[in-house]
Amino acid sequence: MNNNDIVQKLWNLCDVLRDDGINYSDYVTELVLLLFLKMVHEKTEAGLLNKHPLPEGCRWTDLNNKDGLVLLNDYKDILLALSTGKRKVVDPDDPNKLVEKVVVTDPLILAIYADAQTRLREPRHLKQLIKSLDKIDWFSITKDGLGDLYEGLLEKNANETKSGAGQYFTPRELIDSMVRCIKPNPGEVIQDPAAGTAGFLIAADHYMKGLSDDYMDLKPKEADFQKNKAFVGVELVPSTRRLALMNCLLHGMEGDDEGVVHLGNSLGQVGASLPKADIILANPPFGNAKGGDASITRDDLTFPTGNKQLAFLQHIYRNLKPGGRAAVVLPDNVLFEAGVGKDVRSDLMDKCNLHTILRLPTGI
Repeated sequence: MNNNDIVQKLWNLCDVLRDDGINYSDYVTELVLLLFLKMVHEKTEAGLLNKHPLPEGCRWTDLNNKDGLVLLNDYKDILLALSTGKRKVVDPDDPNKLVEKVVVTDPLILAIYADAQTRLREPRHLKQLIKSLDKIDWFSITKDGLGDLYEGLLEKNANETKSGAGQYFTPRELIDSMVRCIKPNPGEVIQDPAAGTAGFLIAADHYMKGLSDDYMDLKPKEADFQKNKAFVGVELVPSTRRLALMNCLLHGMEGDDEGVVHLGNSLGQVGASLPKADIILANPPFGNAKGGDASITRDDLTFPTGNKQLAFLQHIYRNLKPGGRAAVVLPDNVLFEAGVGKDVRSDLMDKCNLHTILRLPTGI
């Protein structure tokens, strides 16, 4: 069974979610909350993780032998514990009393499960999902396959969902082509200010692993840099950032205390405080800022604008280190818009060696 077969099996489980009244746009978020528990279990069993990242009582083995309301309530309790870091336990000094106990201290796990909750209402549907996941031949998946499998599920959702999921998934072929053009090297800081599900960062990591025998050729300090400091992303939408953090962790990318992908607005204070990067790869959102969390609130841009792509373009070329390089997806109007657009283009040409503009087919 190859990854595509397993992705299809996982996607078929969305029929179970639909039977419980869960809509298309929530399929992946609902499924991956459970799937992540299973994938961490499989990675730990295979010896691919040094230690189990989830606390006792919040693991796959704490679910797969239960039934009925006990199963559903325990699953809700696990999600609550992983999102808050605490769970209620029996007081050792008073069996009739419950007390709060800290069970999660890893900030990355807390970030992944922030505000996590299930919309499943029927215990039998949860049991069906668990049994289906247990039947999959996980041993046929390669070391990197768990991450690739997860990413395949995201791609499936982006291709088949008609509710806008594609807004945070760039076609893999395009991402890989851009990474090959940029040629990232171990030791470089790589940034995506509109990270989505972290496709660009993961593709860059995969490319560099190919150059260095999965980083085995690097010294320990260099390998640690790749794991914790080489990649920095920013994502505005909390649920999408959750997917990105899971995606990165399953590919062996941990980042700092906030993970590889930070929550925030690159066109606001978070973007202004980002350190300069050797490489920026991005497919930023297009259109005009409409207010709210996506507002352009930075006061450090040379040319103020309400146009997101022009604001992102300014951030990208200003945030490169001297000698840094970038590959960016932008709409056509960036090439010919008058006014601020012309000023940004002139500034770009003054500051950078812009050497290639590749026009993509309509619909990409």
